[in-house]
Amino acid sequence: MATSLSPRDPNSYSCPEDWETSHVDIEWNVNFEKRILEGRVDLTLEKRAGGEILFLDTRDLQIKNVSAKDGTKFRYKLHDPIASFGSKLEIFFAPIVAKSTVVVRVEYETSPECSALQWLNPQQTAGKKHPYVFSQCQAIHARSLLPCQDSPGVKATYSASVRAPEQLQVLMSAIRESDVSERTIHRFDQPVPIPSYLIALAVGAVEFRKISDRCGVWTEKETLDAAEFEFSETEAFLTTGESLMGPYVWERYDLLVLPPSFPFGGMENPCLTFVTPTLLAGDRSLSNVVAHEIAHSWTGNLVTNRNFEHFWLNEGFTVFLERKIVGRLMGENYRHFQALIGWKELVDSINTIGVDSPLTNLVVDLKGVDPDDAFSTVPYEKGHAFLFYLENLVGGADVFEPFLKTYIEKFSKKSVDTNQWKEFFLEYFSVLISDDRLAEIDWNAWLYTPGLPPVVPKFDDSLAIECKLLCERWIAQNDDFAHLVAMEMTSLQMCYFLSQLLECGQTLSIEAFEALTTSYSLLESRNSEIKFRWIRLGIRSRWSEIVPHALKFVSEQGRMKFVRPVFRDLYGWLEMRQRAVDKYQEIKNEMMHVTAAMVAKDLKQI
Repeated sequence: MATSLSPRDPNSYSCPEDWETSHVDIEWNVNFEKRILEGRVDLTLEKRAGGEILFLDTRDLQIKNVSAKDGTKFRYKLHDPIASFGSKLEIFFAPIVAKSTVVVRVEYETSPECSALQWLNPQQTAGKKHPYVFSQCQAIHARSLLPCQDSPGVKATYSASVRAPEQLQVLMSAIRESDVSERTIHRFDQPVPIPSYLIALAVGAVEFRKISDRCGVWTEKETLDAAEFEFSETEAFLTTGESLMGPYVWERYDLLVLPPSFPFGGMENPCLTFVTPTLLAGDRSLSNVVAHEIAHSWTGNLVTNRNFEHFWLNEGFTVFLERKIVGRLMGENYRHFQALIGWKELVDSINTIGVDSPLTNLVVDLKGVDPDDAFSTVPYEKGHAFLFYLENLVGGADVFEPFLKTYIEKFSKKSVDTNQWKEFFLEYFSVLISDDRLAEIDWNAWLYTPGLPPVVPKFDDSLAIECKLLCERWIAQNDDFAHLVAMEMTSLQMCYFLSQLLECGQTLSIEAFEALTTSYSLLESRNSEIKFRWIRLGIRSRWSEIVPHALKFVSEQGRMKFVRPVFRDLYGWLEMRQRAVDKYQEIKNEMMHVTAAMVAKDLKQI
């Protein structure tokens, strides 16, 4: 792939070692009729080693003009696109090469097919009256939103002015400069440098509900009460995160509950985390996702992976901190129980990808590979397992937690790779523990070897024991299920129990599955994690009545964690394969770009 101009990032055309962006100023008009953003971006660039040419990342953008801020035009060339990496924008500004700082203005508009944006018509919203648009820029979709150095190794502050229809609210991953609810122009400022993938936009008929002085929730009014209840623990999560990692520097922490097509559980956009409505379980049982996104305020947003080959530095650390936060609030055994469930997801993910696949390495090679194609549970859970192992190796939480806080302090507002982190780890602990203990770490096996980690973590399974025994009893039964009295379980225990049934390798008979469904009222569950596992079990048992539930589930929400496995399972059921393909063809235009593309590959449609 011809993007290796930047040795720091195999997925970017930009060369920040020559010119590096320090500030981005955006002006957009949101055009719902054409489904585009129209406007311009001013990039403030600091000269490093280069010279006469600037390279920017773009994808499906219509470039209208490139100039200095004073109007002096620059020559430019938009190269042919290469796969999902988009087109290199080459800008020539030899007359001002002597300057150490340059502001480049690019006037442009996005494409209706912009991969970063999901445009919804009113019928796709809860209110059914107004259109809606929201963005998802991770991993390399910011280049379809604006010309930029679309690499997490480049961090810049940003400001924005956005014009939208008067009846709609505009939100961004930044601080709103004033109350603009009655105006058509909305202004924002993000004073903390962030990578391009954290630039976020949402425009819709949403309302706000205060949770605390610095936390609140935005959503359509139809789900406002439910969202306020579900996320009422947000301030407690944030305060606990500060006790672990130091001050929260982003001023506000608000949540935006998006329409169902949002492809992830959450997206850690600074000041405004995007979350899926599948978290609205009615009992706060899925609120750990908020703890995860809050943890990103330090690991990911404040200290960022240099490129997506080192994605585990964002996600493995964040899962580890998420569970630390939950453990402090709910008990250490609860933290370990979450880790057990995560381990099962890791095993399932590696088996699905392939135990020998290099994409199951903790540090992956993304030369010529779209980071979306490499996305999986591996950097999350294998990364968590590595940090869990290291914490125990060096002497436990009392020793490891101060290291994490020092790591954040040292690399705050910077981007790092695994080697930098490893060097800092060894430097920090070389004065605290013996060289022999440090020598026990098999760095190659953990970081660069596919498959499961070299050390299986030992988690406290006190909350899991009864679930395991119950699973064994259900598997052992042949036709008499009446005496299997339903055990009282928390939502998390139910998820673990169902995961055990999925993992055991044996298939429940249709009679057993129907009895299970009735015993635990699984048909009525509002918990998306429980429903997801129940549907997969039903497909495995080849219970034909599960198929309408499965197709409805993948149609009502677009969260890839749920949608992709259910589609894959249906595709593997030969008699139902065509129904899965037909459903995908029916709903693909309602999916976010990344979801539609990944499911298409799962169903062999491309």
